[in-house]
Amino acid sequence: MEKRSKVMLPTLFEKMQQRVPITMVTCYDYPMGYLVEQAGVDIVLVGDSLGMTVLGYESTLPVTMEDMIRHAQAVRRGTPNAFLVGDMPYMSYQVCVEDAVRNAGRFMAEAACDGVKLEGGAEMADRVHAIARAGIPVMGHLGLTPQSSSALGGFKVQGKDAARARRIVDDARLLERTGAFSILLEMVPDRVAGLITGRAGVPIIGLGSGPQAHGQLLIFHDMFGLYPRFKPKMAKVFGNAGEVILNGLKAYVTEVQSREFPSAENWFGMKDDQYEELVRGLE
Repeated sequence: MEKRSKVMLPTLFEKMQQRVPITMVTCYDYPMGYLVEQAGVDIVLVGDSLGMTVLGYESTLPVTMEDMIRHAQAVRRGTPNAFLVGDMPYMSYQVCVEDAVRNAGRFMAEAACDGVKLEGGAEMADRVHAIARAGIPVMGHLGLTPQSSSALGGFKVQGKDAARARRIVDDARLLERTGAFSILLEMVPDRVAGLITGRAGVPIIGLGSGPQAHGQLLIFHDMFGLYPRFKPKMAKVFGNAGEVILNGLKAYVTEVQSREFPSAENWFGMKDDQYEELVRGLE
């Protein structure tokens, strides 16, 4: 792939206005970031989902700012031109506005992110406003917000009844007014996402929320069969890398045990005279 121009906010808004779908992928390290960059993905989210997919936790809640900064730094090295968004982890912004601005700034200063993402609607509008006023692009996140999954009753579709759907619609408008450059809708009914998209002046990204959003998000591990615990309905497996890797590991174990590996092409030798000199010296 030829080197592409840096994806910036005007790039995303231009795509939205021209109705060119925006691509967004969540990934967590340099090799993934490199592949995503080569594929030409527009937005890369270093998601706190790394707590589950990479670190093996049961939820995203144990993830720290230090975890997020380290992984965002690695992804940035692999994705110099994608629009990189750092996902603000649990309790990095909920306590107060000052914490929110300070931690958002860490993503920008320490990991060279292009923006940050946080979960929540009206209750987080003051955080979104303050971060945006500090000159940091901030993406909102509505619908299923994993950091609040216990309060939402688990990992379920949000906004299936009119009252809750209205709240999501209102929250989206509020987040846009308070400075969000984009909003992620996760597991929201497709027609609700369509209503929000039709009224929005910022890019709306969908995750399990139908085809009408300005762009789509998938998680790298879900796309390639790398997360063994479950496969979300909204995910499509574009290549089962997990199965390929598992089969390769099984073949490795078999070949080592049968002494097929390593073969001569897999090791290094030394000249006979040098080896003989070594043996004489040892004798």
